[in-house]
Amino acid sequence: MKLSFFGADRCVTGSCHCLEVGGKTILIDCGLQQGRDEIDNASLPFAPGSVDYVLVTHAHIDHSGRLPMLVRQGFRGRILTTAPTAELLKIMLADSAHIQESDAAYQNRKNERAGRPLVEPIYTVEDAMRVADYIDTCGYDQTIDLCPGVKATFIDAGHLLGSASIRLTLTEGEETRTIVFSGDIGNVDQPILRDPQCFHEADYVVMESTYGDRNHTEVWSYTEELAQIIDETFRRGGNVVIPSFAVGRTQELLYFIREIKDRGLVTAVPDFPVYVDSPLARAATTIFCGDLRGYLDEEALALVQDGTAMFSFPGLRLTETTEESKLLNEDRTPKVIISASGMCDAGRIRHHLKYNLWRPDSAIVFVGFQSPGTLGRTLLDGAQSVRLFGEEVAVRAKIVNFPGLSSHADRDHLLRWIGQFDPAQTQHVFVVHGDRDVAPLFADSVKALGFAAHAPQYTEVYDLLLNAQTAPGYLPERKKVTFEGKKTAPAYQRLVQLGDSLAALIRRSKGRDNKTLAAFADAIRKIIEKFEF
Repeated sequence: MKLSFFGADRCVTGSCHCLEVGGKTILIDCGLQQGRDEIDNASLPFAPGSVDYVLVTHAHIDHSGRLPMLVRQGFRGRILTTAPTAELLKIMLADSAHIQESDAAYQNRKNERAGRPLVEPIYTVEDAMRVADYIDTCGYDQTIDLCPGVKATFIDAGHLLGSASIRLTLTEGEETRTIVFSGDIGNVDQPILRDPQCFHEADYVVMESTYGDRNHTEVWSYTEELAQIIDETFRRGGNVVIPSFAVGRTQELLYFIREIKDRGLVTAVPDFPVYVDSPLARAATTIFCGDLRGYLDEEALALVQDGTAMFSFPGLRLTETTEESKLLNEDRTPKVIISASGMCDAGRIRHHLKYNLWRPDSAIVFVGFQSPGTLGRTLLDGAQSVRLFGEEVAVRAKIVNFPGLSSHADRDHLLRWIGQFDPAQTQHVFVVHGDRDVAPLFADSVKALGFAAHAPQYTEVYDLLLNAQTAPGYLPERKKVTFEGKKTAPAYQRLVQLGDSLAALIRRSKGRDNKTLAAFADAIRKIIEKFEF
């Protein structure tokens, strides 16, 4: 009974874990690594044809993006996930495959000119479409007999429509062990989705730690804060460009903007247009509008039952073609543009950045985690210029980090989640899906609660019957993070992130009493005086 770690090990993306039990091989997620390339996305550290089952926690590409490659290379087993995840996988994997094909075509044009060999995409749209042939679905709180000796139960992780934490009961001979995979644990009090549920007993727990070193900035009102950013930008005559994940985050933004319009919170241009420039987001929004009883929170269900369209309001326009997308940058009317990808590494968002980053009147608003090595993180870290489509583009637009909008639990909520297990009954906690410095730090926090815990490394193997590591892993060499062309220390990167959070907190402090504001200002002044050189 072995557990191997094949992705998101001291890294935030590329989740993939492997169980071997009773002669069967079971993957929990099979994701693409995004941002900084530490491992080769084009190769797998196991034989795809030897895999019997894949359990998918949710549809985000860093958890599902190598499923087409798995099928392409010989997987013929079964994939188990929730029904909404299965629907989202159809559109998200096809979109990912289109990106793979486009990237390969672009690289081959360069290779032909240089006389270099041509490359193949790691998978194609045809490969992505074949994944559906292998999918079976289940509901929350339903126990599935996966195969002899293995039972699986999915519960709501509150991270994305259909997302799940999974408990597996494993029996081999006379021995039985239970193991919980958290998937990505959702934030609390978010729109549309329910708060994450939790299992309470397990011999082993594999849990994420994306925000294991920090808490989300307190947000008084998502709608009012976002409305203020939009209003200020429109008064300058600029655009608000929001790089957003097409599935989940875009629908949350539409939910907030509908409320902003209903309450008349933007006065500079009350009837402002909102463009969702992403075919994937358009398709995903359709799925979010289906029959989702058992998946939405009570407020969202009440809206739907009331006949209210959660994601529809005057001025909303969903673009489809590239021609429509290009026209957005020729129209000087102030507007909100929501476009993918959320980390700015692919898709139409890069064109909108090219036409708006250099404009001092515009604002680029980040509403999700930006992985190290991505263009989004580079902009948040304060780059003065970036290269887009072979052209150097100055960064003069206002760069806004909106950290309160997060689909991940923060440090305190992660600790609250694991705290629902009993340390005396839990043999070990494996901390994954956290950056290289964050995962071990959070593992120490888990140990402080009385658990045995550590952050495994890539390819590490653990024997669940012996409760012991049987093969060490390693840390793949990683690309250097640069700032304005120079290598930067992780401490400096964290300082920049905290500075963004502080600036956001200052903006949200408008309207507090004078005594609180004065104390806040004095605390900031003391920090400046202490560290000013």
